[in-house]
Amino acid sequence: MPTLHRADTVTTYDDHQPARNNSSPALLLVHGHPFDRSLWLPQAEHFATQGFRVVVPDLRGYGQSTGPAVTTLRDFTDDLIALADHLGLDRFVLGGLSMGGQIAMQTIADHPGRVEALLLANTFPSAETPEGKTQRRATATRVEQEGMPAYADELLPKMLSARTRTDNPQVTRHVHTMMRTTPPAGAAAALRARAVRPDYRRTLSDIRVPTLVTTGSEDEFTPVADAQLMHRLIPGSTLAVLEGAGHLPNLESAAEFNDVFGRFLHPLRREPDPQAEER
Repeated sequence: MPTLHRADTVTTYDDHQPARNNSSPALLLVHGHPFDRSLWLPQAEHFATQGFRVVVPDLRGYGQSTGPAVTTLRDFTDDLIALADHLGLDRFVLGGLSMGGQIAMQTIADHPGRVEALLLANTFPSAETPEGKTQRRATATRVEQEGMPAYADELLPKMLSARTRTDNPQVTRHVHTMMRTTPPAGAAAALRARAVRPDYRRTLSDIRVPTLVTTGSEDEFTPVADAQLMHRLIPGSTLAVLEGAGHLPNLESAAEFNDVFGRFLHPLRREPDPQAEER
């Protein structure tokens, strides 16, 4: 299991190498709250077979990554850029789901030259409301005091559509396990950081790279209207709504999500030139 040690921060990640050599851009995929890098396993395995290098880290305080508590989403961005530097990724396709999408927005705002294309899945750009700030801070205190199990039990029916919970017990168990086993301190720190996140709507209007916006038709956290707003704000973006999925369509409707993402990535594929290899 590879790790990046940097000062007092340890970033754990998986680096899925492509099944064949080419110069297609690497994918750097960022999980949301309260999950870990296994959130992206269906995409990592699939797109590695399609010729893409896929890097999936645990965010600081999640999974097996450790470090000082984050205070803003920029802390996560700094960790991602450090990992990209460590792996020699000058430019990459950046994808993020939910909180991971907000981290992706912060990353492209701070480092626009590093991002070749962007996936914003089941996320939203607006700053937190006063009521939302109060709720996030209260939840942070609660998970510190009580741990994650009860919080995970409450979140599960909001994370996944009713269809998924009925028809896909394997995904349901995976999601529930990720949430229950997230370190409470990391979850609490991220909740407080999200409470003070900036408004990213201006950032979206400034994006000049290919961007795919996705959501699930049954998503309670980021409804279709949020995705439509982002689609309108990002010049030339593509919008995909996955029918019947909730907040995690990359797991709930993995084949359909991979198809949508794959079609978006197709123009970025750069296969080797056989004649150049012969020379």
